[in-house]
Amino acid sequence: MILDDLVAATKKRLITEKNDIPFDKMKEMALNIRSMELNESRADKTNETELKESEAPEIKASKSVASEYRFTKALEGPGIHFICEVKKASPSKGIIADNFPYIDIAREYENIGADCISVLTEPDYFKGNINYLKDIQNAGVTTPLLRKDFTIDEYMIYQAKVYGASAILLICAILDDKRLKEYHELATSLGLSVLVEAHDKEEVRRALNIDARIIGVNNRNLKDFTVDLGNSIRLREMVPADKIFVAESGIKTEADMIKLRDAGVNAVLIGETMMRADDKRGMIKRLKGI
Repeated sequence: MILDDLVAATKKRLITEKNDIPFDKMKEMALNIRSMELNESRADKTNETELKESEAPEIKASKSVASEYRFTKALEGPGIHFICEVKKASPSKGIIADNFPYIDIAREYENIGADCISVLTEPDYFKGNINYLKDIQNAGVTTPLLRKDFTIDEYMIYQAKVYGASAILLICAILDDKRLKEYHELATSLGLSVLVEAHDKEEVRRALNIDARIIGVNNRNLKDFTVDLGNSIRLREMVPADKIFVAESGIKTEADMIKLRDAGVNAVLIGETMMRADDKRGMIKRLKGI
């Protein structure tokens, strides 16, 4: 089963990554970034205009990292919001983009009005890289970034914070209730938004049980990779209106968008359709019906 293979590959990769940057060091870096963000927030609230000279570099640096819950805020409000994906390949489609200037793609998404950007960082099956997050941010892209990966260890949450993500993905199908809750709480404590992904009624219930703010329904079955757009439409009624509901995968046409809009979907995550479009601005206009 492909999902099992993805989890196994992630476990193997984490051994190498933890050897390169040990867990305690990654955690320390993430907590330092979070501390700087909180210091900056407190300074803003109290209208502090003067900082100690020794603090100034830290506060300035914090502006280059993801700040508190920007991903969530970007998906709030009326209308359907767009999460456009930077993705080179997938297990089901193989190589999607032979030419993959990921920074330019992210810039284009920002320029055409994407509310958020999803960045694949899984290297074995999706040909992603954790450095894409930092590279995109350092290139001046300010749109909130979702780290799209198979989060199976708290190390990956600290890692997402360090590399500049505004949000992480938690997939119900690969996490038990205990880890789902713990990882959600950890990410939230770091100022990260969390997209909790479900595929069926039971997984939606599990997402609601941990009080997930953003619930994504994947129209692609991660066990056999079949796609059914109706999955989001059927499960939408389970999710209260005060949550952000994201439809993921299989969205290709304006007709698809009309169905999702009529169902009350708040946001869509679109990967392959946007990646294959030579005219991405034209594609997002067509999907928006403008």
